Amino acid sequence: MNDETPDIEALMPLSRLLGIEAVRVSADEVQLRLPWSPERCTAGGIMHGGAIMALADSAGAWLAALNLPPGAAGTTTTDSTTRFLGAVRDGDALATSRILHKGRTLIAVDTEVKDSEGRLVARTSQAQLVLTPR
Repeated sequence: MNDETPDIEALMPLSRLLGIEAVRVSADEVQLRLPWSPERCTAGGIMHGGAIMALADSAGAWLAALNLPPGAAGTTTTDSTTRFLGAVRDGDALATSRILHKGRTLIAVDTEVKDSEGRLVARTSQAQLVLTPR
C-alpha cells in the first residue's frame, strides 16, 4: 500500500474485529485475507459463511472506493450474492475483487474467495451505490 491508500481499519473498523488483513490494494484489484481460526467456524471446523461473505464484501467495497468518480462522497453495498463452492478448513481465505462495471452512480464488483491451496470456495457479485455529497 502507498501513503495515499487508507489502511483497512481506517476504512472499515469491523475488519479488526474479524481479523481481515490487506494483501494487495490497487484501483485494479483488491486482495484481502482472513485467517482460519476456530472462532470463525461453524460445526466441523469449517469457516462460517458469514465470515467469508464479510471478507468478500470488504474487498469489493474497498475496490469500489478506489474507483469512485470525481466528487463522490463514498460507496455503500446495495446488493450482494454469494455462491459457496467449497469450504475453508484451515489456512486462510483469500478474497480477490475486480471491477465489472464502473459508472457514475453504480459500481459492480466480482470477488473470488479461495482457500490456501488456491481452490475456489466462493464467488460474490455485488453492486456498490456511489454516494454523492448532500
